[in-house]
Amino acid sequence: MSKSPRFVAAALLIAVLGFAVEGWSANGYGKLSGTVLDATGTPQLGATIWLSPEAVGDAASQLLTNQDGVFASTQLHPGLYSVRVTLAGFLPTLEQHIRIRPDLTTVVHIELESVLSSLDRMRHQPAQPSEGDDWKWVLRSASATRPILQWRDGAVVANAGSAGDSSQPQPRVRIEMTAGGRPAGSASSLPSAPATAVSYDQPLGPAGRLLLAGEMSYGDTADSTTTLASIWLPSGEFGRGPETIVIVHQGPVVPGLPSVRQLRAEHTEQIALSDRLVADLGAEYLMTGNVHSATATLRPHGRLVMRVSPGWFAALSVETEPGAYAMLSPDSSLVSAMDALDTLPQQVWHDGRSTIAGGWHEELAVRRDVGSGGRLEMAAFHDFSRHEAVFGSDTAAGCEGSQGCSSWVYAHDAGADGSWGTRVVYRQRIFDSLEVAAIYAWAGALTLDADPSVQGNLDDRLQTRYVSSVAGRVSGKVPRLATQFSASYKWLNEAIVNRQDLFGEAALGVDPNLSVSIRQPLPSFRSCGHWEALADFRNILSQGYITMDSPEGQMVFVPVSRSFRGGVSFQF
Repeated sequence: MSKSPRFVAAALLIAVLGFAVEGWSANGYGKLSGTVLDATGTPQLGATIWLSPEAVGDAASQLLTNQDGVFASTQLHPGLYSVRVTLAGFLPTLEQHIRIRPDLTTVVHIELESVLSSLDRMRHQPAQPSEGDDWKWVLRSASATRPILQWRDGAVVANAGSAGDSSQPQPRVRIEMTAGGRPAGSASSLPSAPATAVSYDQPLGPAGRLLLAGEMSYGDTADSTTTLASIWLPSGEFGRGPETIVIVHQGPVVPGLPSVRQLRAEHTEQIALSDRLVADLGAEYLMTGNVHSATATLRPHGRLVMRVSPGWFAALSVETEPGAYAMLSPDSSLVSAMDALDTLPQQVWHDGRSTIAGGWHEELAVRRDVGSGGRLEMAAFHDFSRHEAVFGSDTAAGCEGSQGCSSWVYAHDAGADGSWGTRVVYRQRIFDSLEVAAIYAWAGALTLDADPSVQGNLDDRLQTRYVSSVAGRVSGKVPRLATQFSASYKWLNEAIVNRQDLFGEAALGVDPNLSVSIRQPLPSFRSCGHWEALADFRNILSQGYITMDSPEGQMVFVPVSRSFRGGVSFQF
């Protein structure tokens, strides 16, 4: 396979760094200033402040209080924010729905409470009961948070509720019942198998939060699949501290073949090196195979994010799992737990042995906030895999035409592959409920040899070429109907057999060709829980199918198969 000269990548990196040096002022930002005190009114030095935008797609920032207990953040996009305060010796405090207005400074006052001060306060009978039930007394972490201990019938009971407004408890259980096709590489590639998935959110008090998820498909008895996932978040939130993820799966990759057992175990630590620099470091253990052959590997990963100046950010990352981006659901941790079910290792066969596909993704990126609601991102990256997965099917196995191929898609081992690339992204939030994005990428991808007279196996016919792509994505919510939607289209100037810029597609929520996703809330019976209809369309126009004649018969490559999967969900 051919490779691009290294000086091309060096030039791209120099261009990206040069772009990061330039800056300009932007109007329309707001500011947030606050003070952190204890119950006696003493300012608290060194309290950690996590400032999280409640808008979809925005990144959180970390601050520290000074000797006067004061913290401040400038260049904030207008909208709603949440502030989480932690300090050794005190209970965590969460303030939600803080509105930042353009060209104004919002001031907040946060009071931390210790366990001892809360106990002392509860020795005195309040003037009027604070709850409408029969609890004798309640220990709270702060006035705006839910109870963490309850005194009931002479016993202290730990409360499983998460931090937040007690009048609006968050959903803790989600059930999805779906059927239809799945994208190639999913935990279950059975095309039309109905499945039921359940996720459960269990707060653990000081130990954080535990998310559990499971899914079972209902194909033929021999083709049924089962996947289980557990996620432990000691900080209680994704992206706010250490995370431990364990996923196990058993089921056939192709109907009729022996079941495959897969395992993914990952742990990540987040370290705040300064108020401008944050590091995520971790590793994942992958195992896949069956009773006759299995393989395992350990892959470290890391990310370093720096706030260069107001509105400027830079990130250096080494990634191994593109599916991890889908787990950062801004809407619900229950959805993130279900997304984790599709982050299992991809198995391919090499010389008669099972092998784990995929490899390393190294990226240097810079981001600039532009105007009100705009964001410009530029990145240079390098991908390398010792066993590149190419999805397709053999017509000799029963695949007739492009639509029938989706029933028999499985992974081929295309051997080692490596390439450089660059990406430019511009996002713009037009309204609070509408966001558009435009993406250009230039990177290497695998293509078939154009000479039809060339004969041989798959490795002989594949070669790396550099192709360009242009993509667009629009997402938002329809007013009044509350319909959540996202639609994307990616055009490439040449037909390819694998994915170009796979990690970029995963992070941006873009699929090759035309894809649409719809989430429609449904009326709930007696206001019990939340019902929702789901519909996911991928490669609606059936584009990108490539055929190849081989000694074993005709092969059809399916980078993204045409599929539809829909159903209903219920969460409470």
